[in-house]
Amino acid sequence: MTQQNSSTNKVWFITGASRGFGRVWADAALKRGDKVAATARKLESIADLKEKYGANVLTLELDVTRPDQVKAAVEQAHAHFGRLDIVLNNAGYSLVGTIEEATADDIRALYETNILGPVAVIQAALPLLRKQGGGHILGTSSGLGHVTLPVIGYYCSSKWAFEAIHESLALEVKAFGIKVTIIEPGAYATEFGSQESLKFAADLDIYEDFKTNFFGTLRGMERGDPNATPEAIFKIVDAENPPLRFNLGSHNLPWVRAAYAERLATWEEWNAVATAAQGASK
Repeated sequence: MTQQNSSTNKVWFITGASRGFGRVWADAALKRGDKVAATARKLESIADLKEKYGANVLTLELDVTRPDQVKAAVEQAHAHFGRLDIVLNNAGYSLVGTIEEATADDIRALYETNILGPVAVIQAALPLLRKQGGGHILGTSSGLGHVTLPVIGYYCSSKWAFEAIHESLALEVKAFGIKVTIIEPGAYATEFGSQESLKFAADLDIYEDFKTNFFGTLRGMERGDPNATPEAIFKIVDAENPPLRFNLGSHNLPWVRAAYAERLATWEEWNAVATAAQGASK
């Protein structure tokens, strides 16, 4: 793995910097001497960053579901620091509810934040990154961008879409010197499971036992230490050729490997039927 000289301080634009990975990575970047435009829905939730790091941080109020506010924040951050080296889409939340329980409004609100919000950030940043000759777009996805769990299926679906968008983006912007990396964390002891990062669909009694068992399983999962992650993220952003996808933590790869092995086995089993459905060439 070749790396750029990381002695040159980088400028970050981070959404969802008030808690979770966004907060951990913003703080770590500032500690290593980088500059950060930190954004959050409530400015007071990141005010302490300004107090601690002074001119190296720009704090901005940002609701990623408001494209006009997104564009203004990205442009303000770029004008303030003179460039943006890393654009990190981190804002998001999980909708808790079975496929039957969630309403169209529940799903729409989730996608507004988890999919359309990051797209708004990307679209606002790309003209600036092209003009400056490059940059690195990071997106916080999840191991659930490859596999799914019940009860949070709509959250999983948002990450599957997130993955596809970033994979297409990487091909589209490579010629401009813009890099793209999808960060795929496993289970970590962040505030992501807090009430502020979860929304709940209305309950149907028929799923009560199933969800009780599911939540019991989740509570028993081993969780990583989010404060152990910054060095890995720095290696990604300092790399000359960063990966498109990066599994964060030790649990994802075995899980994803097993899921894809099962998918391949099923496709192979049904390949004769699939091939027959091709019909005659025309």
